[in-house]
Amino acid sequence: MIDRVVRKIREAGHLRTARAVLATPPIVPTDDRVVIFSMIGTRVLLPYLVAVKSLHAALGLGRIAILDDGTLSDSDKAVLAEHCGDPLIRSIADISTGHCPRGGCWERLLTLLDMTADDYVVQLDSDTVTIGAVPEVAAAIAANRSFTMLGDPTADANGLLSLPDFMAVYHPGGSGIDPTGSAHVQASIEGHWDRYPDAAAHRYVRGSAGFTGFARGGVASPASAAAFSRAAADIVGAEKWTRWGSEQVASNFLVANSIDPVLLPYARYINYWNEPPAAGAAFLHFVGTHRYSTGEYRRRTRAAIAAL
Repeated sequence: MIDRVVRKIREAGHLRTARAVLATPPIVPTDDRVVIFSMIGTRVLLPYLVAVKSLHAALGLGRIAILDDGTLSDSDKAVLAEHCGDPLIRSIADISTGHCPRGGCWERLLTLLDMTADDYVVQLDSDTVTIGAVPEVAAAIAANRSFTMLGDPTADANGLLSLPDFMAVYHPGGSGIDPTGSAHVQASIEGHWDRYPDAAAHRYVRGSAGFTGFARGGVASPASAAAFSRAAADIVGAEKWTRWGSEQVASNFLVANSIDPVLLPYARYINYWNEPPAAGAAFLHFVGTHRYSTGEYRRRTRAAIAAL
């Protein structure tokens, strides 16, 4: 109970700090076939502005596009128009997921994949802050190579693996997981990659869908996402595949099987797990588990706003 109260206090303090982003200069979009894309709602409007403004300032390129989760008000959209260069805003209700699950960020993934027909698309979560230079991202975009930040240091050490090799590294001797049982959907399918069609010809990486880039005109598309989704559902069962986490698995798979993908170094692109970030960190993703465990998110937000 005490921990929940402290987290609520920290969350409220963070939002008070984030409000200062409204006094920073607006984003000036660039016409370079690069889109910075996010799915947001009214609750995360201010943190999102910190996330997108700090990244755009570091990159110096791109225009903004948004998927409304259904909660953005007219006043929210006016703020976004003022601060993000009058971005394209689509409604989640208008997105058809076809043979893919509905919910769990699948609408976000399919929308951004559709946009890659014409543009390089960077997927950015609202709970992120860019705190330094991001040359690895800029280079990936310039070379039209997809990228992903990684889930943890182990993924950094292992890199891209074929599906059988991934199982050998992460589930040696067999997974012991019933794919249709109670285990999390990500663990379920990762423990049974040997059941994926032509498994040895495909790769996988434990990435984070919170910050990814998808190459323009690349192999990742709504059609390839749908094909993957059907095969994955055959492995873990249709009901389990609809659960939260399946979209991240799909994002990891699509990036890993793109042409010459970039895995961002974990020491610089970090998921915050209640540990002090390395001195050379450039990008922080404040995942929900520890977003408000300390005052780190608020401190980084304050610093990013001051830099803007």
